[in-house]
Amino acid sequence: MMEIPFKRPELEDRQEILSCLKGQGLRGCERTFANIYLWARFYNLVWAKVEGTVVFRSEFNRKHSYTYPTGNGDRKAAVERLLEEGRKQEYPFQFHGLSKGEYEELERNFPGRFEITWPRDVEDYVYETEKLIRLSGKKYHGKKNHINQFKAAHPDWSYEPLTDDNVEECFQMALRWREFNGCEGDPEKNKEMCVALNSLRLQKELELRGGVLRAGGEVVAFTLGEPVSEDTFVVHIEKAYSDIRGAYPMINQQFLEHEVSQYLYVNREDDTGEEGLRKAKLSYHPVFMVEKGTAVLRGESV
Repeated sequence: MMEIPFKRPELEDRQEILSCLKGQGLRGCERTFANIYLWARFYNLVWAKVEGTVVFRSEFNRKHSYTYPTGNGDRKAAVERLLEEGRKQEYPFQFHGLSKGEYEELERNFPGRFEITWPRDVEDYVYETEKLIRLSGKKYHGKKNHINQFKAAHPDWSYEPLTDDNVEECFQMALRWREFNGCEGDPEKNKEMCVALNSLRLQKELELRGGVLRAGGEVVAFTLGEPVSEDTFVVHIEKAYSDIRGAYPMINQQFLEHEVSQYLYVNREDDTGEEGLRKAKLSYHPVFMVEKGTAVLRGESV
């Protein structure tokens, strides 16, 4: 059997990849082209068409891990091809990022052959967009207060969409943010900032939607995202100066109001298991979480 022709995703692959992702009802933040493209270099991510589906292969801890075949092709045959390739490797076969529906299909086609876990740290937080715009009721009282404090401290504040006219200012703000937050000495933070900077640089090519918050005429926050499905928008990047009270909730609320209000849900990605980030994301009261399973062949371990 021929070796599967995996390759690094390029900008010209966007439409072909999206054609397989579209209409699958997937809401995970990794199921967007920008996320795939921007993080590819950090996880040795490659992709291939397999039996009419699209499959991504990443490298975690020097081991290959696959996404479940996505698209309207023969997914069972695609899994069989992947298993055949996996037999040539010296490490256990693994799927990652499986949705509940994908795992159910995997179990139907290969009953009892896979064992799955659902890591909490990689679950995405999904919110009702309208609730994060309105911030009504007692449970959002603190967020509303922070926004009101921002408006009171910066009466000249303004919001605008991200465009060619302000993207360079956002780039410079991101560089200052990186310096203020000690990213150079933290490999994970540095990766995240590389992705943020490349998101700005390639905003048009990746068809990302962005928003910019100003105070005193200066950019104090920006955000970028893209749709993942017909009813869900993913916020990939959100940066604000932490010493400006209310800047984070303000850019979040304004961006959703002006650019994302037509989507029922907004996915604000996972918390990576970081306690402070988890507390912040829970404080916005998610309506549900996107669970992502890791499946290995029974009898093998990762």
